[in-house]
Amino acid sequence: MERFEVYIFTALCTTNFLIACLLFSKITREQREPYMDEIFHVPQAQKYCEGNFNEWDPMITTLPGLYLVSVGLIKPLVWLAGWTGDVVCSTGMLRFINLLFNCGNLYLLSLIICKLHVKDKAHTTSRRMLLALSLSTFPVLYFFTFLYYTDTGSTFFILFTYLMSLYGSHKTAALFGVGAILFRQTNVIWVAFSAGSVLAQKLDEAWRIERSKKKEEKSPTPIPLSLGGVGRAIIFLFQYMMSPNNIKTLLLTLWPYIAVAIGFLGFVVANGGIVVGDRSSHKACLHFPQLFYFFSFTLMFSIPASISYGQIVSFLHSLKRKPVLHIFTIAVVLLLVWKFTFVHKYLVSDNRHYTFYVWKKIFQRHKLVPYLLVPGYIFAAWNFMETLKSRSVFWNLVFFMCLTVATVPQKLLEFRYFILPYLMFRLHAPLASVLRLLLEFGLYTAVNAVTLYIFVAKTFHWPDSSDVERFMW
Repeated sequence: MERFEVYIFTALCTTNFLIACLLFSKITREQREPYMDEIFHVPQAQKYCEGNFNEWDPMITTLPGLYLVSVGLIKPLVWLAGWTGDVVCSTGMLRFINLLFNCGNLYLLSLIICKLHVKDKAHTTSRRMLLALSLSTFPVLYFFTFLYYTDTGSTFFILFTYLMSLYGSHKTAALFGVGAILFRQTNVIWVAFSAGSVLAQKLDEAWRIERSKKKEEKSPTPIPLSLGGVGRAIIFLFQYMMSPNNIKTLLLTLWPYIAVAIGFLGFVVANGGIVVGDRSSHKACLHFPQLFYFFSFTLMFSIPASISYGQIVSFLHSLKRKPVLHIFTIAVVLLLVWKFTFVHKYLVSDNRHYTFYVWKKIFQRHKLVPYLLVPGYIFAAWNFMETLKSRSVFWNLVFFMCLTVATVPQKLLEFRYFILPYLMFRLHAPLASVLRLLLEFGLYTAVNAVTLYIFVAKTFHWPDSSDVERFMW
């Protein structure tokens, strides 16, 4: 960053942190006791604070990364400040850890954006900062900044992993990848994405070198993002992997990630599965409509930055040019919706989550609704791929593979599972104009204001309980 950029960004981070502190203070005053999943996370972290590392709540399904980091940050602070009593590892103190992660996420997002959009140097300072600010306040992620959940810290470690991989510090990237996995086991997918991005870069370089050797290719053209292009990319991948020298180069570069993968595989074998603790509600399945939910989710939150009149016209022209392909796609999506839609018991039983109302008010309105939404799914998927067409076909293959593995096995429709793939999508999309980014930031701010207000002010009680219940993502 230039010096003036540093000053502006420092002011931006400070303002963001102060606003977050004000919101944190209000939310913590209104909800002092642990809420929802905090009833598991907070007591477990408090046991770690007491030095009791042998007790484990069997209802917790993630590894203890959040608790270890919390103790590592809080204990020195408590010692320096001389605090004692209930303030040590209190619910509020533990929640505050996520405010620190939120600041870290803003900084990491800005660094990743600068690295990914390094070619767009002219007049992009404001756009890069606006995009970083918008993504750090992405509603689903920002909401859990004020509660003791794993999402903010999990995102921080994955962003750090990816940033280090972009700069070629692969051992450091793998180390932070281990940290990310300790927060949430499925983060191994995004560690693999970091490694896959390195592989995609190597393949891009090899493709350019091979094409430039041919006399008819004065300026090598990238492989287009199409069905034919994907086929050519896969063939080239196999050809590339047939060379011992290429394999050796990849192993020398990617061995830290391979070591993480082997270690994770050992954990899965020893643990008898990915999930620790209660596995009854976290069974994998082939839930292909999760992809369609994610594309729709992405479309809704990226409308200001990715949708334009030209995009819509281009989609309509695509329907005219390739009617057979679109008819076939509709048929496949209809089949996947029909045969592979699953409804998790939590989705229809817990009315504290917005997904409960999405499912009840939309999908359960009529039995044909899931099928009537298919054209919308197809447009959302088309817009998603069209937005990423500036990235190489190799990178897109890596990203879509990781996206599929991260979403399809999940039986529960849970917007938190979409945080990381959404952030990766927006980070790699072309930089939008200042006006569009302002509209995006305005949308996120409005959604945050509404959801946080509802959480604080619109409480309710279940008929058989006197506990205060709140609405949340």
